[in-house]
Amino acid sequence: MNKIPKFLNIRESKRLFSQIVKKYNVKEIAVVKNPEYIFPPFDFYPLIPKIKGNLPELKGVVKDMDGTTTTTEPLCIHSLEYMIRKITGRMRPEVWSGLDRKKDYPHIIGNSTTRHIEYLINEYSDAIDIEVFKRAFLLSAIWTLAIGRDEGRKREVNATLSTLGLEEMKADPIFVGEISKGTFNLNKATLTVISLYEKYNRAIDLSSFNNKVRAAIDVYYARYHEILMAIDRGEGEKLSSELLGVGGRRLIEPMPGVGCFLALIKGWLGEDASAFLGQLKEHVKNNAKKKASTTQLNRAKKILPRLGKFFEQKPAKVAVVTSSIAYEAGIVLSEVFSILAKQVEDWDIPREKRDFISRKFSSPKNVYDAIITASDSSEIRLKPHRDLYSIALNQLGITPLEFKLVAGFEDSESGTIAIRSAGIGLCVAVPFADTADHNLSASVHILKGGLPETILLHFCFINPRLLV
Repeated sequence: MNKIPKFLNIRESKRLFSQIVKKYNVKEIAVVKNPEYIFPPFDFYPLIPKIKGNLPELKGVVKDMDGTTTTTEPLCIHSLEYMIRKITGRMRPEVWSGLDRKKDYPHIIGNSTTRHIEYLINEYSDAIDIEVFKRAFLLSAIWTLAIGRDEGRKREVNATLSTLGLEEMKADPIFVGEISKGTFNLNKATLTVISLYEKYNRAIDLSSFNNKVRAAIDVYYARYHEILMAIDRGEGEKLSSELLGVGGRRLIEPMPGVGCFLALIKGWLGEDASAFLGQLKEHVKNNAKKKASTTQLNRAKKILPRLGKFFEQKPAKVAVVTSSIAYEAGIVLSEVFSILAKQVEDWDIPREKRDFISRKFSSPKNVYDAIITASDSSEIRLKPHRDLYSIALNQLGITPLEFKLVAGFEDSESGTIAIRSAGIGLCVAVPFADTADHNLSASVHILKGGLPETILLHFCFINPRLLV
């Protein structure tokens, strides 16, 4: 294409768009809705053509965190549901049963927090009790400013206080005294909220949709970060039982096959990849949409050690990409890799190799060549926008000419759109129970058997002829 001018009229822009579509053989366009306060309301992304696999090399892997690498989506959903309970006053399950899996879940997984909460404020607007909402916001603001660990969140809360008309309250000795303690006592903070509410109730402006969203975001994050702090204290198993009703496991754990997959594509397993045949078969048998044939399994038995040898010679670069902020991702990934490091101790591979991988898994920074979070971009440019994945490709040092040698893994609709929008044709959906109703048509493969199915039946999309 010739030099592109900075400004075009409608007819010229149509012609340019047609040239782009033709050059990249584009067959689909993604229409991405922006948050309510952004102009224009929509962005349009040409989607790179799909690539099924059979690659000569896997240059890079980009993969989502929540729901793809870790089991944190239920925690996010709990925090969103908790937020709705707090702003409606319906705290007890007998009063409100909670978010609906089929109706609500497709709209609250995979996008930015703003988009999730915009949906929920719209959907549950009739149930919102404004006076209860105001008190819930004040309490969450005090919690964040008193003991929250993320400075970015504190700046956001201060900005929301000003936007909602509480600039005067920010200087009130009662408020300042409460947030200056460096501790948080729920009973005392609740009494402070009652006092502040009596003085500033009329000043709190929750009349607009955008103000409701801003305040609800702060209520959500206070709950989410409260739980993350407890996980950081080693209370993950206790919380899993209390919040999700699941005993005997941690609130945050690696998704099935994550450790094996990472060690394999980084080239650390070599021929010992064959040691995972049994557990891969078991997971695929119980979760994959189609039952693996005996022929496929016999083929996998032969190819697995060769696949390990292939990546030993040509290891892939790996990035984790998440719409969570850096503070959240740090706690989540540290928890996940502490579990992975312990799992390695039970792997049936030579001790020297086991010790090496265990040391690697002692920190996510030893494994990932790039860790991309919402802190690397902006709340208004998160999935389904392509930005995070484009940043990841750049940090991995992968050029546009090499995008065809990259595989992207996501569990949600917005994530698969973001991958394709970033120019990655090999987009793999690995849905779990909470994303089962998502529209995953932007992906090339929908693998309900997750990463184990990727390894066992697709050989990480490497051309099988190169492995025999």
